[in-house]
Amino acid sequence: VQLQASGGGLVQAGGSLSLSCLASGTIFKIDHMGWYRQGPGKQRELVALSLSGSSTNYADFVKGRCTISRDDAKRMVYLQMNTLTPEDTAVYYCNIGARATWYASFMDYWGKGTLVTVSS
Repeated sequence: VQLQASGGGLVQAGGSLSLSCLASGTIFKIDHMGWYRQGPGKQRELVALSLSGSSTNYADFVKGRCTISRDDAKRMVYLQMNTLTPEDTAVYYCNIGARATWYASFMDYWGKGTLVTVSS
């Protein structure tokens, strides 16, 4: 299973970005899909999570500013981010929990990340 994130870039404070992530390879079933980020000198942290069954979780620092969505048929997960601040500058990683085959266990998969830079 491979994840390819896209959509990162440079944006001014107050602006918006939309990230996308495509999962490819042999996938039998996807459970959760989410986005994490790692800022300079910081640990990786959860941004938003889409659980199976349509429920979502957001980190407090993005509540009201971000929306996660997914399209399981396309194996895509999206993150719409609004009202960005310089503190949102980070590498954003997509993550899925998936079962590669019907007999395999669920595993976490990670993309390589896409850089989001917010200028003041």
